[in-house]
Amino acid sequence: MLKRTFVPAIIAVVLLSIPAFAQYSPWLYWTFLPGAQMDEIVGESSGETAWDTIAEINAFNRQRFGEEFAGNFLETQVVVRKLKSYGLDGIDIVTFPGGPAWVAVKGDLWETQPGRQKLASIADMLPMLASGSATADVTAELVWVGRGTPKEITDAKVAGKIVVTEGALMTAYGSAMPQGALGVVAISMSRPYFDPLQMPWTGIMQRRRPGGAAPGQPGAPPAPSAPPAGQAAPAAAAPPQQGFAFQLPVREGDILKRRLLANEKITVRAQVESKTEEADLENVVCDIPGTDPAAGEIILSAHLFEGFQKQGANDNISGSACILEVARVLNTLIADGRLPRPKRTIRFIWGPEFSGIGEWVRTHPEIMERTLCNINMDMVGEWLSKNQSFFCLMRTTYGNPHYINDVMENYYRYVGEAGRERIQNRANAAGVPVRIVAPSGADEPFVYSIETHYGASDHEVFNDWAVGVPGIMMIAWPDRWYHTSGDTADKADPTQLKRAAAIGAAGAYTVAAADDGAAVKIASEIASNATRRLGHTLVVALEALNGATPETFDEDSRYARGILEAAVMNEKETLASVLELAPGVASLSAHVARLAKAVDGVGASGLAALESHRTAVAQKLGLKPVPITASDLEKRAAKIVPRPTAKVRQDGYRGYQKLLTAVPAEARLKFPVAGKDLVLANPSELQLLVNGRHSALDIKKMLDAQNERRSSLQAVLNDLEILKLAGLVEW
Repeated sequence: MLKRTFVPAIIAVVLLSIPAFAQYSPWLYWTFLPGAQMDEIVGESSGETAWDTIAEINAFNRQRFGEEFAGNFLETQVVVRKLKSYGLDGIDIVTFPGGPAWVAVKGDLWETQPGRQKLASIADMLPMLASGSATADVTAELVWVGRGTPKEITDAKVAGKIVVTEGALMTAYGSAMPQGALGVVAISMSRPYFDPLQMPWTGIMQRRRPGGAAPGQPGAPPAPSAPPAGQAAPAAAAPPQQGFAFQLPVREGDILKRRLLANEKITVRAQVESKTEEADLENVVCDIPGTDPAAGEIILSAHLFEGFQKQGANDNISGSACILEVARVLNTLIADGRLPRPKRTIRFIWGPEFSGIGEWVRTHPEIMERTLCNINMDMVGEWLSKNQSFFCLMRTTYGNPHYINDVMENYYRYVGEAGRERIQNRANAAGVPVRIVAPSGADEPFVYSIETHYGASDHEVFNDWAVGVPGIMMIAWPDRWYHTSGDTADKADPTQLKRAAAIGAAGAYTVAAADDGAAVKIASEIASNATRRLGHTLVVALEALNGATPETFDEDSRYARGILEAAVMNEKETLASVLELAPGVASLSAHVARLAKAVDGVGASGLAALESHRTAVAQKLGLKPVPITASDLEKRAAKIVPRPTAKVRQDGYRGYQKLLTAVPAEARLKFPVAGKDLVLANPSELQLLVNGRHSALDIKKMLDAQNERRSSLQAVLNDLEILKLAGLVEW
């Protein structure tokens, strides 16, 4: 009798806790740092200072001059000059061999018949000439090819002509050039109804970034759709015939389109001059030394370059300007004695995305060994209301569980919730409890979102299997001017920059200064947040059962239980990461152990709720509810506990890729892995989950918990076999 009443009580507590934790106490706003220290950080942070840096580097899309290739790029010069003016020490420009960089010297497209007018010029808008365009001086007739499909191009008889398309530039170029076309004019369809003047930064050759390694080699960024270890990469396509391409913004291009559709014969002269320059990969590095060199480091990163042609005030001069402001704020406060010098070093790095920062990380394994975590800023300066965007915190994956997630969430929440005008606080004369607004910036709410992992920026360099430094990303999304000519300084907001800098500075300083007392606070907040996160995972599991059919009920039941068990594992491993802040302190270890037991209790309550719901769903489907028992494959997978070998880290960032590539094709065929059967939160997530504690079955559950689609257990086992053949894992 007692047991039957106890389970529903647990279920009620778990389910009712979900909305309860979503509510916020309007009278309480807390941070890990003492209020006086937080006030110093917020007050010192200047959105205007960061905005001025953005404007100085990228107020407009500019052409590069030769002396930048002979010396240092403008971005590097500005960052170094400002760091020196802020009084930071140890400033270093670390360069790596780059490679040839395409540079536009001239790019003009003039109509010669029936009229005389300029249609495009890099002197007007630099992205009007696609990168990779070859030197040419031709006069030819324009021909309309619609969306630029192969059939449209064939039907248009493009030989000796310049094709005009409103489709994808590369698609039209790749089809038209082999048929004798001289070049392409593309009408930009990049969000045309929002901003008919912007054009994407684009190119006509599949060139890698200067200095960037080929895919699968050390220093190369992970491809968004990189195949799992057991799956062969697709063959590279042959580059199209060399030529040139222009772009027109949709407002101007629409006029040209209408003329061509009216069968007007238009002749143009295209004059293109381009060259290549040797470009180094320039990284700027500096640090604020801690009092204890053995205590570790925190690294803030932001990329200054995405190649050398494409520019962007928000992507990512804003991130670079913001960590520059963090460096100024913390250095000033510490030098003035307004903040105690932390025991851990805070390091800053600016450089080319993936290629430059990746090379720096690869060549500094001793620094990586003592680095606790990474805070990466990418696209942080957008005026949120103009972009209709949220300021997002992208957490680490289950493969890199770490307290940095909850530390950063604490400050996001503080800025967002304390800066809101609430009806409960209407008697406050200022309107909000904590006003964080730049003098020349927007006075609007801080709209934020704490989200699951997303890669595609330099935190992935640190999260890499061979590096193992947990990294989060701060990013505003969506961005209406993303990767376009419209990404200029006028889209940035000093208030948003001030808030981002304050959050970054507070988060970095919290970790750098943390002692065992701070570690206790961080661990307790992780446990509190874990209750909320586990409640959300329970909802996902319940919904999986709600969508079950008689045929899928058993599989859905295993999935639902598995993702909740995986979430509990992740929360406990996140708690355990706190121990690095005060190693050997028995009281902290005991505290973390008690919190882990409490998390187990929340998980057990969730599983009890899930089992009750499973019984109800089974009855609804006309099935007899039976206990979930492990299959033979699950039993085998539960006994396999893979661990990484020393070869994973021996060559640094992505160095292990060459060992994977060396696995013979005939050996891979014995362990097939299809992309649809292995779903990864990022390209190396399965590898990150190999830690000597997770079984193969655990890994499958943890992959499922982080993705919309489910992975096949057999695919997980096969992929581990491939990693074993490469000498990267053993069990």
